[in-house]
Amino acid sequence: MELRSDQIKKGVVRAPHRSLLKADGLIDEEIGRPLIAIANAANEIVPGHIDLDKITSAVKDGVRLAGGTPIEFGVIGICDGIAMNHAGMKYSLPSREVIADSVEMMVEGHQFDALVLVTDCDKITPGMLMAAMRINIPTVLVSGGPMLTGRYRGREIDLISLFEAVGSYQAGKIDAQELCDWEESACPSCGSCAGMFTANSMNCLAEAIGMALPGNATIPAPYSERVRFAKKSGMAVVDLLKKGIRPRDIFTEKALDNGLAADMALGASSNTVLHLAAIAHEAALAFDLKKVDEVSKRTPNLCRISPAGPTHMEELYRAGGISAVLAELAKKELLRLDALTVTGRTLGENIAGAENLNAEVIRPIENPFSETGGLAVLFGNLAPDGAVVKASAVTEPMLRHTGPARVFESEDDATEAILGRKIKEGDVVVIRYEGPKGGPGMREMLTPTSALAGLGLIDTVALITDGRFSGGTRGCGIGHVSPEAASRGPIAAVREGDGVEIDIPNRTINVALSEVEIRERLADWTEPEPKIKHGYLRRYARSVSSAARGAIIE
Repeated sequence: MELRSDQIKKGVVRAPHRSLLKADGLIDEEIGRPLIAIANAANEIVPGHIDLDKITSAVKDGVRLAGGTPIEFGVIGICDGIAMNHAGMKYSLPSREVIADSVEMMVEGHQFDALVLVTDCDKITPGMLMAAMRINIPTVLVSGGPMLTGRYRGREIDLISLFEAVGSYQAGKIDAQELCDWEESACPSCGSCAGMFTANSMNCLAEAIGMALPGNATIPAPYSERVRFAKKSGMAVVDLLKKGIRPRDIFTEKALDNGLAADMALGASSNTVLHLAAIAHEAALAFDLKKVDEVSKRTPNLCRISPAGPTHMEELYRAGGISAVLAELAKKELLRLDALTVTGRTLGENIAGAENLNAEVIRPIENPFSETGGLAVLFGNLAPDGAVVKASAVTEPMLRHTGPARVFESEDDATEAILGRKIKEGDVVVIRYEGPKGGPGMREMLTPTSALAGLGLIDTVALITDGRFSGGTRGCGIGHVSPEAASRGPIAAVREGDGVEIDIPNRTINVALSEVEIRERLADWTEPEPKIKHGYLRRYARSVSSAARGAIIE
């Protein structure tokens, strides 16, 4: 078999290259085998990544068992929870591009034959998948798995429970000791936070699009099964290399349709829209928000995992995992079952025999939570290019809402007003200049939505932003408003007290202004001074696209 790595190890002129590989400790037998890159995102700050050295070691064992030579390199990762609600969150989404670029550079610079992506959290998984599409050598993604569910006085809790508990403390509903007790209990193990937040959402979709083996998303991080799974993933990538199967053979239009269908059935994070758009861009696939909504309208929502409901990833694992969800969708021909996957088999073959073991966690297709999907894309004069909401996490009273705009130029100002009890029932909180360009970096807004929940306003107040929301957000949080304010989008024209009309079932979002009034206001608009004037974020702000296109680098 001819190998890419022959470029660095075959022939007389490559004697210096081989000498350097031997300086790494490799022997001739190892050098002669396929060289498999292992991109390891382990670090000591992200809970989902503190165990990835163990997972990477198991992947390497699998590669060796299958006849390859694993070679590991490191990848950065930011914890969104720790970065939340301060300047650090500006770096989270932009880190996705750095991750993709760094994986590309390491793999292309050393001419590896195949690639395993060891990941777990928010921007790391999509960044790695973007690199896989760009490089297009045989690749398997392996996650570190979800965190175990926290428990406090017999109640299941998670990180989002704690964010909301902060609001409850501010409202005087709990005291400092109870808040401390929650803090001790919410995150009991390593792994990606226990609900259907962005990290777990993306790891679920990696299975659905065929870039990870079945089981990737739901086997809990502390389980020995996770180590065995990693070994099988290492073996699988060598098999892909032998068969010549590459990421763009897998992530086709069929796989994208499957990913979107799974997204809707699971009620996944609204951030998946950003990331699927960016991954599709790297794979040269067409993607637009109208397609997302088309899939949502025909795909029932089968799961209500936290924050949309009381269950967590552990329950989804025990109910049969993603294969069981996909098997339900297949009953009504909502999947492209002939799509190829990293197993070397089709999606249909992968899920054959999968069983739904808990009809409360995964609703049967005949009895869904709702007939339409977990995400909705809204259009209107406030968001001509679209806005995204996690509809499955919106309470019934807020599916349609009209109220006065309460306008803030940053997340920090809005959070201060919410916690200061300046937001009243019926208000529509508008946070702008937090988009990809204006933020810069499109910060997640978990703190303000959690504060609304903690204060008891989740059923009466909407929040709209050109930024984005954590996968842990619940309530009427509408993000990705495009065009963003910093690009002179209509959200920049909204003024305090303007009426805002939200109709999620009919997919509309409008401000009570005529097109003439919007144009007149925007004619007087002046581009604000950049919030960041140096470093990576300044370069990012100059070149990042609209959220409607995935916030990709142009």
